[in-house]
Amino acid sequence: MLILWAAGLGLVVGSFLNVVIYRLPKEESLVVPRSHCPACQAPIRVIDNIPIVSFLLLRGRCRACGHPIAWRYPLVEGLTGLLFAMAVAHFGATLHAAFLLTFLCGLVVVSFIDLDHQVIPNIITLPGIPLGLVSGLLLGQPSVLDRLIGALAGAGFLYLVLFYGGVLYGQEAMGEGDLNLVAMVGAFLGWKAVVITILVGCLVGSAVGLSLIALRRLSRRQHIPFGPFLSLGAAVALFWGDRLISWYLGFLR
Repeated sequence: MLILWAAGLGLVVGSFLNVVIYRLPKEESLVVPRSHCPACQAPIRVIDNIPIVSFLLLRGRCRACGHPIAWRYPLVEGLTGLLFAMAVAHFGATLHAAFLLTFLCGLVVVSFIDLDHQVIPNIITLPGIPLGLVSGLLLGQPSVLDRLIGALAGAGFLYLVLFYGGVLYGQEAMGEGDLNLVAMVGAFLGWKAVVITILVGCLVGSAVGLSLIALRRLSRRQHIPFGPFLSLGAAVALFWGDRLISWYLGFLR
């Protein structure tokens, strides 16, 4: 029941995250005006704002004008609900889980904003770094030193990639927002998680990029947003990082 409640809360929070994802890049208020159709500006009624359910009942269209509703909205709601359920299943209804739910919400927001605008907003990642370090003071594990090393080492490694990528290829290999995102991951999860985050992000990002090039959906000179892949790596590190490290050490032995 606790996991179901967490999933339900995640659906509701995911509905708000959709507002953040849509309005934050436009520098609009997250509170007013109330949610409205981006096509006809008609306010969305409460009954039409139930996560996922309203989308299905309306068949993915605005009640007022019939304009299609992007599939991203139920996707964000469902993904947030799933992450909330997984966090509570792994860590229980604890202060640790509360900090991690905030962290996961940040990952969802930066991923979808990066997909839409190819930018990772500092207003999400920069406050997340001290928040992650504060959680280390309150929780103890990973230690604050572990988290601080993760934040500095992760951002430092990506800075080298950014610098030498510009030297070798004459263009940015990634954005500065990726550095802040990895620093936030390190502040919340520690340096071991940063290693997994970067490895998973690079492997999956490379596979997707090469596939798009092979399908001629992307040229070799075009960028793809790296934030979603780093966020995926961070989620993998959070939920399965210890198992991956144990498996790898056992493999070496």
